[in-house]
Amino acid sequence: MSARDEGLIGRRVLVTGGSGFIGRHVVARLSAAGAQVRVVDLVPHPDPEVDLVCGDIADPETIEAAYEGGIDHVVHLAAVTSVLKSVQQPELTFQTNVVGTHRVLEGARAAGVSALVFASTNAVTGPMEEAKITERARLRPLTPYGSSKAAGEMMMSAYTAAYGVRCTAIRLTNVYGLGMQAKDSIVARLMRAIRLGSGFEIYGDGLQVRDYVHVNDVVRAACAALADERWSGPVVIGYGESISVLDVVDEVRRVSGTTLELTHGPARAGEMPAVIVDPSGAHALGWRPELDFHAGVSGVWQEWSALALDAPAFQAAVPPAATVAGR
Repeated sequence: MSARDEGLIGRRVLVTGGSGFIGRHVVARLSAAGAQVRVVDLVPHPDPEVDLVCGDIADPETIEAAYEGGIDHVVHLAAVTSVLKSVQQPELTFQTNVVGTHRVLEGARAAGVSALVFASTNAVTGPMEEAKITERARLRPLTPYGSSKAAGEMMMSAYTAAYGVRCTAIRLTNVYGLGMQAKDSIVARLMRAIRLGSGFEIYGDGLQVRDYVHVNDVVRAACAALADERWSGPVVIGYGESISVLDVVDEVRRVSGTTLELTHGPARAGEMPAVIVDPSGAHALGWRPELDFHAGVSGVWQEWSALALDAPAFQAAVPPAATVAGR
């Protein structure tokens, strides 16, 4: 247990979207640190012992139940997390990501929550205007997903200033790691394609670059933001090095020892050609990533290679609940 984690002992922490990919890792770390964790999510948590409120964060009754008995801290992960789905379903994205976030903040205000961590994204900044994306970049999102997260950040700023709820928006790059079988992000899609022996479609030319950060490093940032009062406002969380989609494919081929047939489809609407971030603000707060992409994706492949082919990981489509329940 780190010194920062010791500050979470006995704290009552609400994790929205705690049954999702990032959420399960956050719940595990908080529980190991001695926090009293409650999850609010649309779907059950895989651990039946976890205190769960099952419902929609945009529903006032769900939020009332989530805060019942008192909450000290909040990790807010629940969201429509798919950029493509946000383009297809902007109303659902608004209700979950904007209205739901308002409900979470109102519950936090009423409960006297001292710290709230919000899973945001560098998609709030839109096209890059400088060499790297920093916390100072202006907000110019290109999709309903990015705009909903930008709205969330603005609400966080207001609740910090007006009500004293210290809110930290961790602007995440592409998160990957163990337990991402229900995700439709590129690393999960590549793993699924290799195990099924199917081809893989790249959107566009594959030269678009992204930053990839391991879920373990994201969880460390979230816990630090709860415990350390220096964390407030937007903080960029990423590995600090960007690679192309084609480089990701090559690395997955390398660690898996397999070949993979590629096809190219049309680029997707609202996709940024480059995401290159500067996480020096987080470094100044004592956070640095520990897992590089090669080491991280090697672990992911070890997990996927051991899965049975009839496991849920190999379903053709991501279950709708998993998309909106949590990260």
